Amino acid sequence: MLSLTELRRAVILLDGLISGHRVQAVLQPDAKSIVLTTYGGGSVGRCHLRFSCRPRCARVSQLEAPPRSLPRPLAFAQYLRSHTIGARIGGARLIADDRQLALRLRTDEGDFDLLLAIFGARSNIYLLGADGSIAVSLRPLSETRPELKIGDPWRSPESKRSGTDEDRFEAESDERFLFAIEAMYAEVEQAGDVDDLRRRIERALRKEAKSLDRKLAKLEESLEEARVAIGLEREGELLKSVLSQVKRGDLEIIATDFETGEPVAIGLDPKLTPAENLEKLFKRYRKAVRSLAKAGSRQADVQASRDALQESIDRFQSLVEGSEAPEEALAAFSEEPAIRKLVGKFAPTPPAQRSASSAPTERKLGKHSVPNRLMPRRYSTADDLEIWVGRSAAGNDHLSVRLARGRDLFFHLDGAPGSHVILRTEGRSDPPSEAVLDACELAVHFSKSKNASRADVHAVPIANVRKPKGAKPGLVTVHGGKTIHLRRTEARLKRILNSRIED
Repeated sequence: MLSLTELRRAVILLDGLISGHRVQAVLQPDAKSIVLTTYGGGSVGRCHLRFSCRPRCARVSQLEAPPRSLPRPLAFAQYLRSHTIGARIGGARLIADDRQLALRLRTDEGDFDLLLAIFGARSNIYLLGADGSIAVSLRPLSETRPELKIGDPWRSPESKRSGTDEDRFEAESDERFLFAIEAMYAEVEQAGDVDDLRRRIERALRKEAKSLDRKLAKLEESLEEARVAIGLEREGELLKSVLSQVKRGDLEIIATDFETGEPVAIGLDPKLTPAENLEKLFKRYRKAVRSLAKAGSRQADVQASRDALQESIDRFQSLVEGSEAPEEALAAFSEEPAIRKLVGKFAPTPPAQRSASSAPTERKLGKHSVPNRLMPRRYSTADDLEIWVGRSAAGNDHLSVRLARGRDLFFHLDGAPGSHVILRTEGRSDPPSEAVLDACELAVHFSKSKNASRADVHAVPIANVRKPKGAKPGLVTVHGGKTIHLRRTEARLKRILNSRIED
């Protein structure tokens, strides 16, 4: 993290660099930093400033270009966007001559201070209101200032300064000082990210190894129990030889072993008849045979998985110990399907810390949050209605059962499998006929009969569509509605396909 001397110099340079600028954009490249893009015209032009509260790398720095932002910025960045875009920067200063950088942001609703507090593990970024109260913080206050709450006035911590107070960038010119800070700490963060990835892979491999070893141990116990139970066949044959001597209510019967001539005591259930006792013994024997076969097969599969895992562990160890480019090697290793699955299962990245390149797992569609894999294709009619088309069997279910509502119309080709198609009527009881024909075209196009020149398409209100309990994905039942005899036209199909609404 920056020393007090380095932060003092950064404040002086920032004050001269961006005072009078306006905030153009607020980006959040990761969970513990934000980037402000400012513009002031003249020779300075546009600036990209990073404020980071990552404990070992807390800093203010300047970037050559804006980074990619998280697909879903955290509440802090969203609050900044809604309250400070367009704000004029009124200057930078230190608070209490400590490692607390305050950037004044002047807006129509009042002044704010963007406060970067650099205190090691308690580093954080805050937005203070005009009255000095805490409006929002990037990290939870419980992690950095548990004695404070949102809405409380800001108070500088009573902490002793620690560490050296040198300027490690003393040789850098003023023009390159903030860039040099970013270059150094970006390298430190990269090394930390590599180390974090190594630990996550290591943890995932270790947990999977323990899981497989436990499974093998349990399977061995099951096999041993089954092997013991196999001996029930011998008891059954012996019982059969003395079955005529057994009486209901006996607890055991003594039979002579055919091979050794020794007496063998066979336990009995006094509630059962002799024949039922015999059947019970053979039933337990047959079950043991099945269990032995099943456990043996399972043991072979689990052992093969354990052997494959050990090969991955060995490769990982040699990669960590001998690679000259650990970042690239670890990244490639982590992207192998089996390893990616294990890391996702045992050591996933917390959602708030996923990199800016991570794609969101779901998107908004109206008031619904829809998983990416279930998001329908969307088309626009000439009357500005939307037509939604399922992409898969599961997507069909989600579209027809969860997304479609009210007076929406359901379309499906008669006599051929295909995608579910929904015409969003926006509450109209009698939607335009052209929109209905557009939906019919899409129902045929996304079916097994896409090349047919004529087709019968069934249209029914969504209220008449039901998903039978236990039915396979994509299967629904309908009642009522009407069949539309569609004479297909290339022009109509081309127009509706070209109206695709991009996700």
